[in-house]
Amino acid sequence: MTNKSNLGVMWTIEQLEAVTKDLANLRLLVDLELAPRYPHFNGKPYPLGRCKEIRDAVFTLLQEKLHQSTEPGLAFICDRLNDGDTFQKVWGSLRDDYFQNAILVGEWYIDVSNDTVNPNKPRVEIVALAESGFSGISSFEQFVTIAEPYWEVKVYRNDICPALAPFMPLIFVADSGACWLGEANDDMLAVAVNSQFSASESILSVLPSPPHDAIEGWKSVLLRLKHNTFLHQQGNAIDFCKEYRENQQYKMTAFRDSAVMAYLSLPKGISI
Repeated sequence: MTNKSNLGVMWTIEQLEAVTKDLANLRLLVDLELAPRYPHFNGKPYPLGRCKEIRDAVFTLLQEKLHQSTEPGLAFICDRLNDGDTFQKVWGSLRDDYFQNAILVGEWYIDVSNDTVNPNKPRVEIVALAESGFSGISSFEQFVTIAEPYWEVKVYRNDICPALAPFMPLIFVADSGACWLGEANDDMLAVAVNSQFSASESILSVLPSPPHDAIEGWKSVLLRLKHNTFLHQQGNAIDFCKEYRENQQYKMTAFRDSAVMAYLSLPKGISI
């Protein structure tokens, strides 16, 4: 008996069960290390909210064990890779309900942190990628649609650091009062840069400005930092998108890296 995706990729039920079992065992080893390190996330107990940390740890452990393992599931993955299947970490949208970190082996979607939203789910889920509901984030509008209910935040345009906004156009304010800038992961930076900042311009044109308390709080933070053009230069965020596009600065890796370094010099967030 086989399990088939509509792309024609085939793993037998026995292979799926073996891979699931062996990855669940790796997950248990990872939990022993991570649970004491990350006991809570926003007041919720481990593993809730720790999908990235868990995925990354399992991926690293899997890389270490693949070529020396005799467990049937891990040996099967090793065979697939030897036959040319891809093996990579991915991040994106799961049915536009929440963000998810996962692993792809060929055309199979492997979620080793399947219980980080609902702890009653199995730790590991493996499905054909075409049937998983997983996709990359293609716009900031899609990102905001997921982030607001999932993170319990309101999203605003980045009027705090308008020169940084072409790369990171969003300001988040959580129900708790926490406020931070973003989103600074590689995937969302790619959305900005690959669109020549038109994706950033699009979301900046529709989001409201941050509340007064957020603006004043960040102004106070910026006054204490060494001058940085990305952080301190004032103006209109949309105008910066147009300027960077006209100057073809979306092609400049060093320019992008300077923007990221400026972002990293900021505190992770403030309370308002």
